[in-house]
Amino acid sequence: MHKIWMVTNPLRLGLSAAVAVMTVALVIHFAVLSSPRYCDHLGWCSAAPSANAQLPAPRN
Repeated sequence: MHKIWMVTNPLRLGLSAAVAVMTVALVIHFAVLSSPRYCDHLGWCSAAPSANAQLPAPRN
């Protein structure tokens, strides 16, 4: 067996790596969802209502 496992705990190392990956993923997701392109998708950024399923989409 490699000597590194005598120094570090593989369970703690894997758990901390998983927590770090999830934290980075959450930060990226919130950064993308708050960007101007996607923020109105959830209705976070403006008071204007988001798209209504009963209204036809406007053509540009």
